[in-house]
Amino acid sequence: MKPIQILVEKNVPCEMRDGVILYADIYRPNEEGTFPVLLTRLPYSKDLPHYSHRYLDTNRLVENGFVVIIQDVRGRFQSEGEFQSFRQEANDGYDTVEWAASLPFSTGKVGMFGMSYYGYTQLMAATKRPPHLAAIFPAMTLNDQRNGASYRNGVYQPGFTETWTLESIAPDLLMRKYGEPKKREDALRSLADQLNKLDELYQFAPVNQWLPLKELKVAEFFFEELEHPIEDEDYWKESSIIDKYEDLKIPAYHLGGWYDCFIGPTLTNYSEMTKTGKHQKLIVGPWGHGYFASVQGECSFGVHASGDWIDLGGNITDLHIRWFNHWLKGIDMGLETEPPVKIFIMGINEWRDEWEWPLARTQYTNFYLHSSGKANTKNGDGVLSLMCSVDEVFDSYFYDPKNPVPTKGGSTLFAGPLTMGPFDQREIEEREDVLVYSTEPLTEAIEVTGQVKVKLWASTDAKDTDFTAKLVDTAPDGKALILTEGIVNAKYRNGFQPEKELAGEVVEYEIDLWATSNVFLQGHRITLEISSSSSPHYLPNPNTGKSLVESKQTRTAKQTIFHNEQYPSHLILPIIPVKE
Repeated sequence: MKPIQILVEKNVPCEMRDGVILYADIYRPNEEGTFPVLLTRLPYSKDLPHYSHRYLDTNRLVENGFVVIIQDVRGRFQSEGEFQSFRQEANDGYDTVEWAASLPFSTGKVGMFGMSYYGYTQLMAATKRPPHLAAIFPAMTLNDQRNGASYRNGVYQPGFTETWTLESIAPDLLMRKYGEPKKREDALRSLADQLNKLDELYQFAPVNQWLPLKELKVAEFFFEELEHPIEDEDYWKESSIIDKYEDLKIPAYHLGGWYDCFIGPTLTNYSEMTKTGKHQKLIVGPWGHGYFASVQGECSFGVHASGDWIDLGGNITDLHIRWFNHWLKGIDMGLETEPPVKIFIMGINEWRDEWEWPLARTQYTNFYLHSSGKANTKNGDGVLSLMCSVDEVFDSYFYDPKNPVPTKGGSTLFAGPLTMGPFDQREIEEREDVLVYSTEPLTEAIEVTGQVKVKLWASTDAKDTDFTAKLVDTAPDGKALILTEGIVNAKYRNGFQPEKELAGEVVEYEIDLWATSNVFLQGHRITLEISSSSSPHYLPNPNTGKSLVESKQTRTAKQTIFHNEQYPSHLILPIIPVKE
C-alpha cells in the first residue's frame, strides 16, 4: 500500500452566522478526490498536539482516508469572539459542521470526535441536528454543568472548576488581553505564582471573590456562573443536553473510564441516546480523565487495560477508524450485529462484551448499616450485612468545615498528587468524622457492575449540610482502594429546586455514587465510608444555610446517621450473578 502524504492548511477561516470568524487547521490526504470529514472543536489550541491529538493518532485518521479539521472554539487562541464556557457551542458547532461539509474536498459527510470539553462540543452541535453530521465519538464528557462539572448533587466542585479555569483557560485569555510584551509577561508570571499555590487557593472563600481571577481580571464567565443558582433553569439549560436527548438521534460511540470525572454523565448519555433507536456503542476502561494507561493510581490493571492495546487488540484510534468507516464511508464493519457495550471488570482485570447498559441480569441488593454506635473509631464496629437493622443505636460525628476530609483519589480532576484513580483510603478511615462499615471477609467473590447508591437516614443540627458516601474494596492486608463515591447537599437533595432549611428532623437522602465494575475477591471486604466532606473535590458546606460560594462563615455540625427498623440506612449494589 502506497503511503499517503498529508497536506496541512493552517488557520482556515470559517464564518459563523453572526459574522465571527473561527479558525481551523485542516489535515487531508494529498490525493485527488473527496473524503469524509472528521471535525473536533476545542478550547485548548488546535496547535498543541497534547490536546488536539491527545488520545488518538489524527495522522492515521488521514492515512485511512479522512479529512481531519481541528478548530479553536469562539474566543480561544486564533478564533475571534468572546469565550463563554459551553454556551456558544451548539450554534457554532452547527455552522462549522455545515461549512466542513461544503468544502471542495469533502464528500459532504461529517463526523465529530473529541474528549471532555471537545466531547461536549459534539453533543451540543448534534442537538441542533446539522443535516451533514453523520456520527459522533464523544469521549469522557458531560450532559449538564450541574452534574459533574461545576456542581454535583447541589455541591460546588472547586477542584475541577478552579483548576480548569486557571490552568487551561486563563493563559490564553491573558495573551489575548495584553498586547504589550511587558504587561503580558507580568500577567503570565502572576498566573504562574497562583498555579504554584493552588492547594492553598482551593480553601479560599467566598468563591465568588476568588482571588486569582479577580487579580488577573480574566474569565468573567467564572463569576457569571456563580451568580446563577442551580435552580435558574433558564440560565443552565442553554449549556445542558439533559432535556434534549430526543434531538440526539445520531450514531454515537461513547468512551468512558471508571475513574473519570464524567463517568456518570457518560453512562447516562449512552443509555438515554439508546432510547432514540439510533446505533450507540459504549466502552468503559479502568481509566481516569484523559489518562488511558494500564497503571492508574496505586493499581496496575495489566497491559491489556491500556487504551493503546485494548484487550490485546486494537487501540483507541482503531475504534475511531472502524466507527467512522462504517457511518461515513458505508463500509460494513459488523457494528450492527456485535454487542454494543465493552466494559473492563476490575478485581479480575478482564474485558467483557455486553448487550446493554445497565446489565439486564443485575440483581440490586441492599447491604444494611449496623453498629453499636462506634463506627467512627480506629477499630470501629461498623458492619455491612444483608440483614436489615432492627433495634440499634445511631452513629454520630462532628463535621468541621475548617477541617474537611481530604480527597484522595477517585473520579476526580484537579491539580496535585493523589488526585485521580484507585488510592488507599486507610488514612482517611482513621478520622473521627468518617464512619466505616464493612462486610465480613467474603467467602466467595462478588461482582458489582452498574449504578451504586446509598439510602441514608440522617439528621443534623445545622440548617444545611452535606453527606458523602464512598465504596471501597478492602483487601485481606487492609489496603482499602476507592472504587466510586458521591455526595448530596441537603438543600438540593431532591434535584435542582431548593428545599427549606433543616430543623433537626430525620431526613432520607439518596446518594448517587454513579457506577463501577469490580469483582470483590474471596477474602476481601465490601466497605462503605460515610462522612460530610471531601476537599478540594467538593466545596465544604459551612453548615450555616449559606454556601462558601458567597460566604466565609462556618460552624461545626453534629451529624447523626440512623440504622434501625424505622430508618434502614443501606448501600444498594448492582450484583451480577455468576453465569452457570
